[in-house]
Amino acid sequence: MALKHTESLSDVHNSVGTENKTGWRKVLAFLGPAYLVSVGYMDPGNWATDIAGGSAFGYRLLWVLLASNLMALLLQSLSARLGIVRGLDLAQASKNAYPRFVNFCLYILAQVAIIACDLAEIIGMAIGLNLLFDLPLLWGVLLTITDTILLLFLMNKGMRKLEAFIVSMIFIVGLSFLTEMFIVKPDVVEVVKGFTPGNLSGSALYIAIGIIGATVMPHNLYLHSALVQTRKINRSDEGIKSSIKYNFIDTVIALNLAFLVNAAILILAAGAFFSNGYFEVAEIQDAYKLLENIFGKTAPVLFAVALIASGQSSTITGTLAGQIIMEGHINLRIEPWMRRLLTRLLAILPAVFTILYFGENALGDLLILSQVVLSLQLGFAVIPLIHFTSDKAKMGKFAIGPVIKILAWISAIIIVGLNVKLVIEQILGWINDYPNARIEIYTIVLPLVTGVGLLLLYVVLKPLLFNRRERPNRVPHGEATDIGGIDQVAYKHIGITLDFSKNDRDSIRHGIMQGGKVARYTLIHVVETAGARYHGTDVMDSETQSDVKNLDKYAADLVSMGYQVTARIGYGLPANAIAKIVAHDKIDFLVMGSHGHKALKDLIFGTTVNSVRHMVSIPVLVVKPQSK
Repeated sequence: MALKHTESLSDVHNSVGTENKTGWRKVLAFLGPAYLVSVGYMDPGNWATDIAGGSAFGYRLLWVLLASNLMALLLQSLSARLGIVRGLDLAQASKNAYPRFVNFCLYILAQVAIIACDLAEIIGMAIGLNLLFDLPLLWGVLLTITDTILLLFLMNKGMRKLEAFIVSMIFIVGLSFLTEMFIVKPDVVEVVKGFTPGNLSGSALYIAIGIIGATVMPHNLYLHSALVQTRKINRSDEGIKSSIKYNFIDTVIALNLAFLVNAAILILAAGAFFSNGYFEVAEIQDAYKLLENIFGKTAPVLFAVALIASGQSSTITGTLAGQIIMEGHINLRIEPWMRRLLTRLLAILPAVFTILYFGENALGDLLILSQVVLSLQLGFAVIPLIHFTSDKAKMGKFAIGPVIKILAWISAIIIVGLNVKLVIEQILGWINDYPNARIEIYTIVLPLVTGVGLLLLYVVLKPLLFNRRERPNRVPHGEATDIGGIDQVAYKHIGITLDFSKNDRDSIRHGIMQGGKVARYTLIHVVETAGARYHGTDVMDSETQSDVKNLDKYAADLVSMGYQVTARIGYGLPANAIAKIVAHDKIDFLVMGSHGHKALKDLIFGTTVNSVRHMVSIPVLVVKPQSK
């Protein structure tokens, strides 16, 4: 069972079958991963950059959107190829290729990108709820924390159900904007001209980089390389080749649909606002109000519904990506709900701070800034991806060819080059605009930027100049060792935890099977009353007296059968009390009954078994309740 947890997204790894299927059934079996990825290309961050670009520059930035989509298509196909061929996601491959400290830095940068992405979802959801129900933005931001429950529910239902939910959200977004295109009626000739490349500088460069960051999202590269592994494929050369082909079809369809939605948002902004003289509509709320003023009530309602749908779907994929980078880069695995909650709280803080100190009108600027942050992190995901998929020693015949490699490096150079230009312009602007803060800029900002730049340089050069064999201990759980001879283990003192339920019989039966009549047994029950929790010692209330009587009866029955048995009552928190008794009585084997809770009940009742396992240094046998 331990082997299962070495894979990316282990709970759903190889969970969707693709074998013994042909034609459209084969295509449909592979459809799904790219749709989960594509929602990141339609999130509220895209809305903000597309609306800002369309209202300020008309259709002139459509070529940036197209170029971003082509880069995304290329890079996402490389991400899928890495996951299919090597069975590793991008974070796991990075862990194998780079030293521990570099991986930690890459994890921090990726985590910042995911928080920035989640920040966009929070703001988008809050704005959508505000537009539809007039809910204050602060309340809307705080309300978004509840989507943890939705994620937990969907994850427990399996990969296909999760994909179905995401596709339904995409359908709502796409249908809403298709309807709005008929309402706005954009200038087709000007739309076509917008695909002609032009010069970028000043605010146009800032918006263009935001569009790139909102389109080619770094966490999507991690996510896609893991999601393709949910498909069970034939690991022969022919099976891998077929999988790459069908996943490419999946990627082309999904990302082009996302491009059409993004283009529709920009065209909507250009046709509705730029053409009517509204050149600085950077706020989603302003877009909603102007749509209502110009086109009536139907268009803005569709706009708000699509905004909520895109935010809700994107936040789920962001959680999956957070799980992937945490497990891959630093080999830390925590529960998905905790991962979701942590990311959401870290993203909520800047949103709440912005509303309280700068007002609700500042959320639009924060939304665009979040997309620029995403773009700044792109190089740290794109460059390792190109290195890994170019490596013939690891990828074999499935390593990318010269043409794809050149196109990939051109994409990376464009992304990094634009980001470098933006950073230089931004720092020079700060120096000129804030002369009193020059000391802070020179002592904090410049060293930080220099450190990030050196890290990027190392990521670029390391695989080329310092190629070393991947160490075996960099796999998630190490490598199997030689077992050798196995001697029988005899336990002398066995503890059995009891809760006076119908499961006690099974727990006692499994316990005495381990030691027979040779071993000593300690029957353990923990009193959890308020008094017991407060005092942590003997509390002879009615519940405790009843528990003592029950435990003594179990002990007396076993003694009459010829077993050496002692009864022990613990007080307070179950895990702490059990661990304390185990240590004090020098128990060398523990038998525990599992309560069988799932999902929400574990959040309410806790997981005593897991807590005890981490608090004791002896073997623990967990007895699952027998189903009738």
